Amino acid sequence: MPNKYAETFFTKTAQALQKEHGSHHFYGSELKGPDTNQSLTLRERGFIEARDSFYMATITEDGWPYVQHRGGPEGFTRVLDNTTIGFADFSGNQQFISTANVVNNPRVSLIFMDYVHRRRLKIAGLVTLIDTQDERIKQLDIGKYFAAVERGYLINVVAFDWNCPQHITQRFDKPTVDKAVAPLLETIENLKKGEND
Repeated sequence: MPNKYAETFFTKTAQALQKEHGSHHFYGSELKGPDTNQSLTLRERGFIEARDSFYMATITEDGWPYVQHRGGPEGFTRVLDNTTIGFADFSGNQQFISTANVVNNPRVSLIFMDYVHRRRLKIAGLVTLIDTQDERIKQLDIGKYFAAVERGYLINVVAFDWNCPQHITQRFDKPTVDKAVAPLLETIENLKKGEND
């Protein structure tokens, strides 16, 4: 059995294009051998739970792809076991597009980004929605947060893949920059005080 991500996404057409463009010799090997990339390890757990956002693609009932940014405090996405992740769905713009989409088709694709280290993790899965009365919602509790929880998403991981960093532009968030420049700002203030003495 193959790499589950390759098995899921390397369709006949994708494989034909890989052959046409000379990459099948590399990717074809992922369609053979033992099962891989369907059971999360400590590496994936640590990466997912360190993120404060991800992108989620769903499919409308008319077949259109829809991508949405999901965010919250660091760790709001939980790894519940080696094949299940979940997150509390916070109140937002009240469009309910992603929720409507998974009601009709539970397939989702997620992309978790680490721009600082130029890493990305892609996950394909199947969603189960739970309401706030469901006991399992407690597993998704993050404590105090400004937005109300409307429901929970439980995602059965079908496959995952770590992606090539080649075209990921390195970016730094404000807390990271603030922490890095704090000693410099302190030095500048001390120098200013020395000039005024």
